Amino acid sequence: MHIPIKRSKDNQILGGVIAGLCEHYDWNPAIGRILYVALTITPAFPGIIIYLVLLLLMEKPTEN
Repeated sequence: MHIPIKRSKDNQILGGVIAGLCEHYDWNPAIGRILYVALTITPAFPGIIIYLVLLLLMEKPTEN
């Protein structure tokens, strides 16, 4: 099972998950990362677990 959103190949820091989501929705990846970190440090949002699940479910970047 995969999500039809691809991870970023060019704009990745760890796995390209947040940048891939931002590229898919035409958002700025820097702002997306800041918002994700802000949500991750809150106790109600399991950010690391969600990141790892998305890393497994998102499609790998193409080798163009």
